[in-house]
Amino acid sequence: MRYLADLLLLVLLAGPAYGQGTVSLYGGVAPGSENWQYPETPDTIPGEEGLVFVRNVSKPTLTIFQPEALKNKTAVIVCPGGAFRGLAIDKEGHEVARWLNSKGITAFVLKYRVVNAPEDFDPMLGRDMRTGNFARIDSINAPYVPLAVADGREAVRYIRQHANEFGIDPKRIGMLGFSAGGTLIASVAQTAEPESRPDFIALIYAYCGAIMGDGVPADAPPLFQSLAGDDPIADGNPDLHKKWRDAGRPAELHIYPEGGHGFALREQGLPVDLWKDRYMEWLQSRGLLLTPEELARTDLRGHWRWRRFWDEMLRTDFGGLKRFSEANQTLMPPKGNENRIVFFGNSITEGWINIHPEFFAGKPYVNRGIGGQTTSQMLVRFRQDVVALQPAAVVILAGTNDIAGNTGPMALEDIFNNIVSMAEIAKANGIRVVISSVLPAADYPWSPGLHPAEKIVRLNAKLQEYAADNDCTYLDYHSAMKDERNGLPPNLAEDEVHPTLEGYMMMEPLVEMAIAEAVGR
Repeated sequence: MRYLADLLLLVLLAGPAYGQGTVSLYGGVAPGSENWQYPETPDTIPGEEGLVFVRNVSKPTLTIFQPEALKNKTAVIVCPGGAFRGLAIDKEGHEVARWLNSKGITAFVLKYRVVNAPEDFDPMLGRDMRTGNFARIDSINAPYVPLAVADGREAVRYIRQHANEFGIDPKRIGMLGFSAGGTLIASVAQTAEPESRPDFIALIYAYCGAIMGDGVPADAPPLFQSLAGDDPIADGNPDLHKKWRDAGRPAELHIYPEGGHGFALREQGLPVDLWKDRYMEWLQSRGLLLTPEELARTDLRGHWRWRRFWDEMLRTDFGGLKRFSEANQTLMPPKGNENRIVFFGNSITEGWINIHPEFFAGKPYVNRGIGGQTTSQMLVRFRQDVVALQPAAVVILAGTNDIAGNTGPMALEDIFNNIVSMAEIAKANGIRVVISSVLPAADYPWSPGLHPAEKIVRLNAKLQEYAADNDCTYLDYHSAMKDERNGLPPNLAEDEVHPTLEGYMMMEPLVEMAIAEAVGR
């Protein structure tokens, strides 16, 4: 009955943006603190006015932050720090949860029990922290740390038991903690039973001096750590990393030269700001940003080979001019009666010739698709990969990667203008233009939660209007292929974006009709 009441409370407190709700972790008085009577008190963090620091927590809770789209079924319990004297609940809790939501991850902010501190107590332990008197701090905290760790174990157990209600996978429950929150998480990992042990953990500038547990279990979860080298509070992290490695468990450690303690998501203009990117890459490398179904059919090593190629191209060859440079030079000019057609696009175009090469065989079709490219990149190479090949017509299929943000945020007007620029360059060189609609997409597996379907419909309407007014052929894949979500059904695209063989075979008669119309104009 307690869990039913908790879930009802969750629904009643749900907010419209992130589906927030708060539940009592134990449903009643927390075991071990039955006689605590002191009131919970919100303070502000010195020097960071407006950010709440909660003291005297005696009633542990979970605040739920659900993303707009439950895509990857991964959950992370966020444990803010505060030296066990309080919790930096905004800076290292709620803000972090919203950031995780933006990546499609369900987040739970754990408000765990801390020291009973009088009103005049310095919550940030100013003198002891400045002098490095951690022995005194640990001695005061000692009775309370086991209770906080028990709250961490119970949080994992509770969420795992209710995974279906939250739309998450019970085998994808991780923890992310800051400072004392990292102490708590490492202690949970070393003391929990299987039902209360997280599946992956991340410690950010964790204090390691008070970690509980006799050692690293044989089934300890994969560990991610990040800290600044000038942070004396977190200087025990390398030893913890070594313990994990010595136990044969996966561990990744990032130490940046400077950045201090307590930076959380704050930008300092220093390399330490990149810890967030490294953490997301770590999750991605473990398949946790994909659904379990997508992970089952994904080659993660292949993904990272592609990622390295992509990063290198962005750094040294933004437009991908090297990709087809040699092939273009060896391609003979079209014969007098040859209506050469260039298929110009991104991975949907590139994948076409790989999945169904028979469609291109024996025809004057030239495939110039590069996976991942946005319209800005395609515009850079348009003269080399289209105009220089002297085609009778070009089939332009582009725009979905812009909406996905592959090279940064792009307004629909800017995407439209880039495609128009390609069309105008082609027409100025006597090349007929086929402007393809962007294919339907309800979500992007590599960038979930963007809700692209409606944006694609709006962009396609602009492209269709432009084509009608400017002597171009409009090729409407979208109407023929969409499902009730304005996405692609599984038989046409298993990953929501890239067509299957059946998908390409549906596209082929449509594109040939459009080519015939364009060339015959």
